[in-house]
Amino acid sequence: MTSSAPDQKDCIDVSAANVSKASPTPKTILVVGLGMVGIAFIEKILNLDEARHYRVVTCGEEAHLAYNRVALTEYFQHRSVEKLYLNQVEWYAQQDPEHFVFYTGEQVTSLNTAAHYVTTSEGRLINYDYCVLATGSESTLPPYIPPERVAQTKGVFVYRNIADLDRILSYSEEAHVRGGRAVVVGGGLLGLEAAKAVFDLETIGKVTIINRQAYPLSRQLDDEGGEIVLRCIEAMGVEVLTKTSVTSLVSTPQGVLTGLVLSNDEQLDAEMVIYAIGITPRDDLARRAGLKCGVRGGITVDDYLRTSAPDIYAIGECASWRENTFGLIGPGVEMADILAFNLTQVQADVGEFKPRQMNMPDLSTKLKLMGVDVASFGDYFLDKRIPRGTVPRSRKIEDTPADKSSHTKSGQDGKPVWEVKIDDSDALTTPASSKQHTLKSDSVFPQKVSSITKTTSKRHGPSSNESIECLTYRDPFSFVYKKYIFTADGKYLLGGMMVGDTSDYVKLISLVKKKKAIDVPPSQFIVGAGRKGEDDGGDLDDDTQVCSCHNVTKGAIVSCVKGGVDDIETLKTKTKAGTGCGGCMPLVTNIFKAEMKKAGHSMSNNLCTHFAMSRQELFTVIRLRKLKTFPEVMQSAGVKPDSIGCELCRPAVASILSSMYNELVVSPSHHSNQDTNDRCLANMQRDGTFSVVPRVAGGEITPDKLIVLGQVAKKYKLYTKITGGQRIDLFGAAKQDLPDIWEELVNAGFESGHAYGKALRTVKSCVGTTWCRYGVGDSVGMAIHLEERYKGIRSPHKLKGGVSGCIRECAEAQSKDFGLIATDKGWNIFLAGNGGTNPRHATLFAKDVPPSKVIRILDRFLMYYIRTADKLMRTARWVEQFEGGIERLQKILLDDELGICNELEAEMATLVGTYHDEWKAVVKDPARRRQFRQFVNTDERQQQAEIIKEREQQRPADWPKQSSPAKFHPSAIGVPKSEWKWRKLATVQDLEPSDTTSSVAVKYGDSQLAIFHVPKKGFFATQQMCPHKRAFVLDHGIVGDDKQGNVYVSCPLHKRNFRLDDGTCLNDMQYSIISFDIKKEGDDLQVLLPEPEELDAVIGTSKWMVKQATAEVIARGGGQGIEIAAEHLGGPPTAATGAGCNGGSCGDSTLDW
Repeated sequence: MTSSAPDQKDCIDVSAANVSKASPTPKTILVVGLGMVGIAFIEKILNLDEARHYRVVTCGEEAHLAYNRVALTEYFQHRSVEKLYLNQVEWYAQQDPEHFVFYTGEQVTSLNTAAHYVTTSEGRLINYDYCVLATGSESTLPPYIPPERVAQTKGVFVYRNIADLDRILSYSEEAHVRGGRAVVVGGGLLGLEAAKAVFDLETIGKVTIINRQAYPLSRQLDDEGGEIVLRCIEAMGVEVLTKTSVTSLVSTPQGVLTGLVLSNDEQLDAEMVIYAIGITPRDDLARRAGLKCGVRGGITVDDYLRTSAPDIYAIGECASWRENTFGLIGPGVEMADILAFNLTQVQADVGEFKPRQMNMPDLSTKLKLMGVDVASFGDYFLDKRIPRGTVPRSRKIEDTPADKSSHTKSGQDGKPVWEVKIDDSDALTTPASSKQHTLKSDSVFPQKVSSITKTTSKRHGPSSNESIECLTYRDPFSFVYKKYIFTADGKYLLGGMMVGDTSDYVKLISLVKKKKAIDVPPSQFIVGAGRKGEDDGGDLDDDTQVCSCHNVTKGAIVSCVKGGVDDIETLKTKTKAGTGCGGCMPLVTNIFKAEMKKAGHSMSNNLCTHFAMSRQELFTVIRLRKLKTFPEVMQSAGVKPDSIGCELCRPAVASILSSMYNELVVSPSHHSNQDTNDRCLANMQRDGTFSVVPRVAGGEITPDKLIVLGQVAKKYKLYTKITGGQRIDLFGAAKQDLPDIWEELVNAGFESGHAYGKALRTVKSCVGTTWCRYGVGDSVGMAIHLEERYKGIRSPHKLKGGVSGCIRECAEAQSKDFGLIATDKGWNIFLAGNGGTNPRHATLFAKDVPPSKVIRILDRFLMYYIRTADKLMRTARWVEQFEGGIERLQKILLDDELGICNELEAEMATLVGTYHDEWKAVVKDPARRRQFRQFVNTDERQQQAEIIKEREQQRPADWPKQSSPAKFHPSAIGVPKSEWKWRKLATVQDLEPSDTTSSVAVKYGDSQLAIFHVPKKGFFATQQMCPHKRAFVLDHGIVGDDKQGNVYVSCPLHKRNFRLDDGTCLNDMQYSIISFDIKKEGDDLQVLLPEPEELDAVIGTSKWMVKQATAEVIARGGGQGIEIAAEHLGGPPTAATGAGCNGGSCGDSTLDW
């Protein structure tokens, strides 16, 4: 049944939209479609319908729950649709079934508008009071390739949903496709998403984008912006064909795609083609039901989102509002918000409220495409609607200092002074201007400016002849482009676009939306105002939108914090911020932190659940009470005095104790508190072997020592590499070989390089005056002096230094925790720099320091850092978070404002006086050498991973790029436990029991077990292999307990925590291990085990050790989930895996490792 189109002047009919208080049953809202907009509406209805007036029923035709379609490309990386879910399965389970019912894998096939019911593909009939169509859209195909041709041709795809992606992934694995070309037709948002996805597939050899426009993203960017994006894409190695299109497909008689014919009649070879040329609203259900639809597609709706049929609404991509359809998530969520509000808030117990109406939505976008940040906002093509004949002016900002005669210096803050020149040389009718404007010294360029131009024209509009001006910035070297459109007087920002740098997007879009006058020169939007630090949104209004996907404002975040939300994950759940494209999360996080601080709810800085204090506070307690062991610290300062700690607090306390007393970290009282690297005095590598890194102070080494390193590497077959810290690393040393290797190195004059510890690593140097003709200071001598002084000192995090002999800075001292650069007056001291994931340029702390004063300043700095920094905090982060910053530190450490400098120097002098070479102490102590046995019950060796040769050196086989979940259960063992026997595998003395934990590994057949001793709780035994990365390393893990007293071992590689009593993984339910009964008989430790061959069949080393073939199988999609358990009582052990082709042949459910 059809009805006339709704009158746009009518208000929404809410007389029945809210059930009277006397009504016993809620009315049914049927939501057709469980996509991003559908679930957004459902969430809003459930949240706003506090009076329970409605029962919501929804049908989603896909088998999956609502997922984040914006993040489809990420699916290619993790292949887990669950990671894309907008709400996890638990959320659906928590809903009241009386008010929310959902069906997946079920499509609504017909709609009866007169009788108010629908039928589904499963034959279900669902009655409704109100129907909300959220059917979304589908990918558009060109006219020369009808749907039936797609079905007949293998290798033709679209890029729209999970099913599309699964088909692409599956086809890319076929033999004739591997290494071939994938073509993406379309250079818009969706096309670039698809291109990035297939570009990252290892099976695809080449990617080509075909775009009929001159540049990609022609609907978001002008030609100059598109050109920058084009350069970025081509720099990645992706071919882009522009100003052309596809006219037909080329395929074999069997229907296999082999190429494409272009508009110039050339043929392009291709094994796969993905069409991403646009989307079409899915209005077929509505058309069959007689609903009015738009000329260009889409279900016609009015300002209240009503369709032409009573009680039926449409939202999202399927809706046509004023002949406009919107393919972005933002407008769809706004529609959902409007409709949910009108259905629940117009007539409420507190009174009536004016219905909300649909207005032209904001079409601004901010995305990361092909690794490039792109944004457009406001009326970003306003300058394209300019009447012909308007004469532009050009404004250029040059990167030369203004008026050299009078401005040869920098501004007061040390920043260069720049000038802006108005250049009218190209103007045809405008008189030349001789005006010259100089930017104030607080306006600086964030980077070298390539060109900035300003054009002027008349603003085009039905009721305004106001002129506009554009500021554009183009830097082809950094792939950055910006164009901002202003009113002619520069008071209002009207729109713009950005490529490469979108950091100001949120603030600029807020200015446009509010039509808010700007109070800074327009040029500052381009060159910046020299802002330092991260943006915490402090200058944003509460109604500023910070998440465009779900229309989340800053005020919503503020309200959550005031309402008691104290962690980011809860904030995301409450507001949906960051659950769309995720681009808003840095700003959301910073706003959250700032608001937490304002509200006095500062985030907990406690060391962990075992200590209700920060590292700095615990440091003070340990120092004042003169505590010397971990049990003493726990008894004196722990939340539960009898706790054994955890993988967080035990290494932190061990570091503090070392920073005070510097006792041998492998002594029995300290050994088990160390993280794996310190425990073995070597860095554990991914195959369970270790690296050997001798100290090479200042990078200076003799030929004789180089020869020794070569001989040792050759003897023990070690992989050899020069490090960035001017040392030589030897990789692949077996644990049991470490004492022998180091004995040879110690005898040759080497010492431990402490590459394994949170300690001083290296002090890098150039050759300085020793050789360099430009040298001013003896950088080598100073570097050696500093490294010899601070070697072995434990600190909150690793320390690196650098010394450069002149201002040419060849040692990169300004990227180190402390660095010196020689001047003609002494040394400039730089502090708190670091590289890594968050690099920071070091800050100049003191200038022209005499060499004799350098040590005193560094002593104070390092000791104060050791005292006050948080756990695992680099000096860079410490200084950034230090109240008062570097200026305050200068007053404390240079001016001695607190009167503690003598104390800091004395503490450092005492600490450096306690130095001992840890490896020299170990190789001379037979008891300590025994700690490095691979197995305590045999001298047999067991290789932990397959060794392969590469570039004339050997290394371990690759890990699979993605780990498969793996659960091990005792039920997988082929004989019942009643037939197992007690086997002696170790002695009590092997574990050196004391008041702290200890652990060893034992060999049983081809299997490896780990045995643990926990004070007051006894002995435990488990498999030695961590199933996460198939690494045999659990005996190296730290043993801890949680709030409930569960004792667990933390895998040293990636911190999976496994209970020792039952093998459950406490922090990742995808994994579990087998635990075994163990008992003490006299001095013997006996473990209840089956025969060796029975156990080997389940956890044998040869079965599970990483091999190169393993990684290749996983890369092809095999082993997607492994559960080692019996299928039924008494049945044979199985390895149940995910669907797919696993192991050697298709259909075999086992995976041959």
